Amino acid sequence: MEIIENRGSSPDSRIVERAVEALRNGKVIIYPTDTLYALGCDALNARAIEKLCRIKGINPEKNVLSIVCSDLSQAASYARIDNRIYRLLKTYLPGPFTFILPASTSLPKVFKGRKSVGIRIPDCEMARAIAREMDGPILSSSVALDCEDETVNPLTLALEYEGFSDIELTIDSGNGSTIPSTIIDCTKNGNPELIRQGAGVFDE
Repeated sequence: MEIIENRGSSPDSRIVERAVEALRNGKVIIYPTDTLYALGCDALNARAIEKLCRIKGINPEKNVLSIVCSDLSQAASYARIDNRIYRLLKTYLPGPFTFILPASTSLPKVFKGRKSVGIRIPDCEMARAIAREMDGPILSSSVALDCEDETVNPLTLALEYEGFSDIELTIDSGNGSTIPSTIIDCTKNGNPELIRQGAGVFDE
């Protein structure tokens, strides 16, 4: 597994391009968000999604799958967003939230038959830059070691996952949080419901 360090205040364009290359080749990456580090793959590549779910040990038919988007315009291509929800998302995003929204038909067959998708627009320039350069969403699943520390070192994560050949690279942007995003379900008659309290403070 390749480990690339990006410690500047803004994403290195060469690192973004390297991450996008890996994603377009159907590989999985470990990359920073505004909460936990995450496993990511091309959300429009069904085989890549299968790889990520196998690595994470989750069943895509039983778990809500979340995608990281560069902005609300990109998110609107993959989730149904009415005016009320748009105003809600604009208030809280970018930020440490996952909003569960009605899924559109633009997602691959692994999403077919599923009525919802988690949408993330993290307050992390690297994550958004990758999605922007990809011109498409990143299927994302948070990774964190089973520990009581307040931060997690990405090099430790890389070691934890070094046995998985489908993970091509880790982007080291310094220590990450161990507090996940706050999850808000917006699929029930448009009334937002707090599902999990995480890093984000939701007041609606």
